[in-house]
Amino acid sequence: MTAKELKHFFKEHLVPSKLYKIGKHRDGRICLTEHKGVWEVYFFEHKEKIGLMSFTDENSACQSMKEELRKIMESIYEITWKPSLTS
Repeated sequence: MTAKELKHFFKEHLVPSKLYKIGKHRDGRICLTEHKGVWEVYFFEHKEKIGLMSFTDENSACQSMKEELRKIMESIYEITWKPSLTS
């Protein structure tokens, strides 16, 4: 899965854009960024990366972000999608 495909998946599954940011970071959101071949997934708050997870490939980072957003959607909105078998 690519970041572009993940963004499409979130739109298709009605994930509010206020919960995430792909390609950049934004305060109060789960973020997916890439810098020098390292993909990162984290919650960004007050210029800090909280819960930082680093990945060497885009697919693993996207799967991780997808799973984090699935958990958030389930806890806040009580809706979800099936977890990926390949995380």
